[in-house]
Amino acid sequence: MSFILREAEKIICAVLFLAMTFLGFANVVVRYGTHYSLAATEELLTNGFLLLTIFGAAIAARRGEHLAVGLVHDLLPRPARRVVFVLSVAASVLLLALSAWFSWQAMTNMIGNGMRSYGLQIPAWYYQAAVPFGFALVLVRYLQHAVLVWRTGEDDEVIPDV
Repeated sequence: MSFILREAEKIICAVLFLAMTFLGFANVVVRYGTHYSLAATEELLTNGFLLLTIFGAAIAARRGEHLAVGLVHDLLPRPARRVVFVLSVAASVLLLALSAWFSWQAMTNMIGNGMRSYGLQIPAWYYQAAVPFGFALVLVRYLQHAVLVWRTGEDDEVIPDV
């Protein structure tokens, strides 16, 4: 069970990518075989890419491979680096928490107005449901990495995935 919790985003990304690959392949086969397209595949693949991006960001956050501009950080003395590190963590946590909150609000709005998807005509919030949890997972993984960096003091290098 601890493996599943520790590697949740990797498992989700692998399953999503595998499903998207099969779905895209099936659409190509049907299109070339019948000259028609499976209309719902575009909807499913688009939303799959969204989820793949968010859960992939959780993997990057845990590894410390998020986008960073280190020029100013690298020029500062060590005590000032710690201050910049704390400020960047605070800003990132705020951004991720707001992203989770606003995506939750978007989902509840979709539930409230009964919005339906364009291809399958299912409730649109089905696709949105994983987004706030994905942002929350990115937040948790980012904090895990930040605590590790703070404790080890190795803020100059990326901590390898354990």
